[in-house]
Amino acid sequence: MRRSMSQRKIKLVVPAGRLRDPVMKLLADAGLTIQAQANDYRPLASDPRFEVKLLRAANIPKLIEFGAHDIGFSGLDWVRETTAEVETLMDTGLMPVRIVSAAPVGSDPFALARSRPVVAASEYERLTTLYMNSRNVDWRYVRTHGATEVFPPEDADLIVDNVSTGRTLAANNLAIVDEILSSSTLFIANRAALDDPDCREAVEELRLLMQSVLDARQRVLLDMNVPASCLETVVQLLPAMKSPTIQPLYKDQGYALRAAVRREEVSRLIPLLKKAGASDLLQTDIQRVIA
Repeated sequence: MRRSMSQRKIKLVVPAGRLRDPVMKLLADAGLTIQAQANDYRPLASDPRFEVKLLRAANIPKLIEFGAHDIGFSGLDWVRETTAEVETLMDTGLMPVRIVSAAPVGSDPFALARSRPVVAASEYERLTTLYMNSRNVDWRYVRTHGATEVFPPEDADLIVDNVSTGRTLAANNLAIVDEILSSSTLFIANRAALDDPDCREAVEELRLLMQSVLDARQRVLLDMNVPASCLETVVQLLPAMKSPTIQPLYKDQGYALRAAVRREEVSRLIPLLKKAGASDLLQTDIQRVIA
């Protein structure tokens, strides 16, 4: 008989490496703290419903598909690379990268195919195969295990790799040839695990709390005092989530306004609000936003 999810812990896998800290910070802000030391691959979770393990992001999608773990985090690039059949619960937007092909500055790697196979180096065998076959050239694949950018020009004609800022490519005299895929960190699940009502409820609760944290990171609260004569002008400037909260001040000395606005708009808004008559402006970070 299939054991109910309520009778065992939910297996959560977190990526080691560069994804570890942002994922753990998101989980902690959502209320699930993971206590992990430097070389601790089986850390404790503050919520006893969860059992946590750390693994390389590249290994996570297939292991979740196979049912070794119920839920976890990995990049869209590794979900596509491994063709893992998993349920995508949300795109956290964390650690965005682009999967690109790159070659030495000034070179045309595909022109080499007229005389010999093009050598492509990458950790992404499937993505590289799809990309190179789409270029209709004779080519050869070299698997890398880190430091892919150092292969050209001696050991490869081009690479397929993930790029964040592009500084590493530039430092190795490489230029982007094509952008293949945009990727960020996904929250994914084993499809069969979600058939259990207890698991789905716990996972949906975690997803909701993480989404509330991500939404809150995009906004801040602005509080201000406004004279009655300036109220309409100030309200029209505020791109609140719905509409600002307005309360009368003591002895009819105007109004107190509170609005949640997008973080990137604050620097533009504050001078405009001040000019329109707002005073005593306060900016406060938001912990969670639940619409």
